[in-house]
Amino acid sequence: MYKSVIAEYSRSPFTMARKGELIDIKPVNLLAEVIKDLIKKSKIETKDIEDVIVGCAFQVGEQCFNIGKLSTFLSGLDIKTSGMTVDRWCGSSMEAIHIAAGKIAMGSGKVFICGGVESMTRVTTGFDPIPYPYNDKQNPNVYFSMGLTAENVAKKYSITRKEQQEFAISSHKKAFNAQTEGRFNQEIVKINNCDKDGNIRPNSSHEVLDGLKLAFDPNGTVTAATSSPLTDGAAATLICEEQYAKEKNLNILARVVTTAVEGCEADLMGLGPIGATKKALTRANLSIKDIDIFEINEAFSSQSLACIKDLGIDQSKVNIDGGALALGHPLGATGARITGKAAQLLKRENKKFAIATQCIGLGMGIATILESLE
Repeated sequence: MYKSVIAEYSRSPFTMARKGELIDIKPVNLLAEVIKDLIKKSKIETKDIEDVIVGCAFQVGEQCFNIGKLSTFLSGLDIKTSGMTVDRWCGSSMEAIHIAAGKIAMGSGKVFICGGVESMTRVTTGFDPIPYPYNDKQNPNVYFSMGLTAENVAKKYSITRKEQQEFAISSHKKAFNAQTEGRFNQEIVKINNCDKDGNIRPNSSHEVLDGLKLAFDPNGTVTAATSSPLTDGAAATLICEEQYAKEKNLNILARVVTTAVEGCEADLMGLGPIGATKKALTRANLSIKDIDIFEINEAFSSQSLACIKDLGIDQSKVNIDGGALALGHPLGATGARITGKAAQLLKRENKKFAIATQCIGLGMGIATILESLE
């Protein structure tokens, strides 16, 4: 069986939806700029690229019509390079990486670009009240508000508003430190004269956050500050067969060890990473203590804290350059960002194993275990 490696990682700045610097950039152009940067940095021979696999959660409007293939026309790729778009909602671009790793294992290609995009400026979040009426009675919790799932998780794990705020404040501080110290420079490509993430709030404090209204439940604990902001952004990774990457002298960041997905209760969707992470660890014959780097998507403070608590993770290993509470969560792009980031951190921090994991709406979790080659 052929092994897969992550040989490069690029992303756009992540900026606020409907207010940020990328609101006028069409999603396909946003993605294409990231892909072009990935190709430039990696020096990959574009004729070798088998497929461009792109995650996008809301494939509507300007994000429809197979944005994965559309991006190839704007990225200068060979006409023979194929393209596809996948939807595992928030886990879409991590799923793109899983698909490529599976294809490589079977010998069905050696080079793939796997990424994702979401211009949340251009999509209406939320649900049609009853898009599939038969489920309304059979599975009444399937179309549960994401914010209310965060409230459910907070109640289940007795996570207080103060704890959620502390986690969010920490995320902003870590992201701000990474930004000011130039630790994002290597991964971000300038687009529309913007080269910085736009959601980071270094002055976040309990005094400020205490004044915010509750966002979803008047008797709850979750606020806008402890929820990931609506964001525009794109990210991409270069996934290659390991021997190919070595022969071409590519910048190998990490090897893909194994992957996993697992379902959970839809009204507790934030707990998805727990089952997916445990399944991946079992497949890799590893324990939670073997993992040096954790990239956990911070959809909400409550669900991140619940996963950390349930899995017994050392919080000092989690999102060391900040997470989605500070950077933002462009749904289709986040999986590629956190997987690429985990790989990058393994090399930067000279560590052995990393996990990237996410919760997913409708009740799912997804996880990827990575290993350093050095």
